[in-house]
Amino acid sequence: MSALAAGRWGNYSSDMKMRSVIRGAGGYVPGAPVTNDDLVARGVDTSDEWIRERTGIGARHIAAPDMLTSDLAVRASEAALKNAGLAAADIDLIILATTTPDLTFPATAVKVQASLGCRAGIPAFDLQAVCSGFIYALATANAYLKTGLAQRALVIGAEVMSRIIDWADRSTCVLFGDGAGAVVLEAVPEAEAAGRGIISIHLCADGSHIGRLQTDGGVGINQKAGFLRMDGKEVFRHAVNKLAEIIDISLLKNNLKSIDLDWLVPHQANIRILESTAKKFGISMEQVIVTIHKHGNTSAASVPLALTEGLADGRIRPGQLCLLEAMGGGFTWGAVLVRI
Repeated sequence: MSALAAGRWGNYSSDMKMRSVIRGAGGYVPGAPVTNDDLVARGVDTSDEWIRERTGIGARHIAAPDMLTSDLAVRASEAALKNAGLAAADIDLIILATTTPDLTFPATAVKVQASLGCRAGIPAFDLQAVCSGFIYALATANAYLKTGLAQRALVIGAEVMSRIIDWADRSTCVLFGDGAGAVVLEAVPEAEAAGRGIISIHLCADGSHIGRLQTDGGVGINQKAGFLRMDGKEVFRHAVNKLAEIIDISLLKNNLKSIDLDWLVPHQANIRILESTAKKFGISMEQVIVTIHKHGNTSAASVPLALTEGLADGRIRPGQLCLLEAMGGGFTWGAVLVRI
């Protein structure tokens, strides 16, 4: 172990088994809610009834033109640090999951690092797995913490999806919103964790489905961000199947049954997907954290925003077992089993 690492860890041994524990969470959504009726008033050819019946969405938040992904990420991170009882200087790793970075480069994470006042010299980088981004970012941070490369990580999901929406396409523009969520992960010796922390992680991808959900632009193709394009029926079908599969894997790998779960904290894409998943596993919808009705689909911000809400209102309590899961473009999908 390096002198720097030894200084962080105090008397912890380099061969000590560590557990990544969620120390705090925070979220942020910009501006006032934009309701379905507001979209109609803006000229979108749709209706509140049409959107609610098919998606469960009643409103979403849209960032002002001068508000960037980094701005949302900083607000959510500040809340997470406050709830964790920590300062920016306590963080030694930043991973930001986003599909809508401020710039092509540098990483939006380094802007967050500077804005928060985190120490110079710590690693800070972006990760892109679309709606599964936060799950992938948690997995990456967990690897850093368990191997002693970091002690406290700030893991963020932040998006301004409104910037890549074609507002003339009513099949997609009504689905998405802007927001950010963050958690502070801390490495704790297993003997002191008392069962808390990340128990297992399962990540998957299948690039043969790229065309089902993608943008029609990119730096390498046409030097444009492009608009989001989606084959809704195929995305829905794959989401139902793959999310059920990843939940099955998470439970089987840990000799658990669905009855052992206290909470399902899913990606908020469509209320029918959430209901289908809950029904398949015999989980009451009262055990599912649902925010889609007021946030819409916020991509990588979706899971941490839902987790933050469940913690903030007291539904999710210390010691409870939660399964975080998501599926996004690529296709990518994954799950994290964690005891709070």
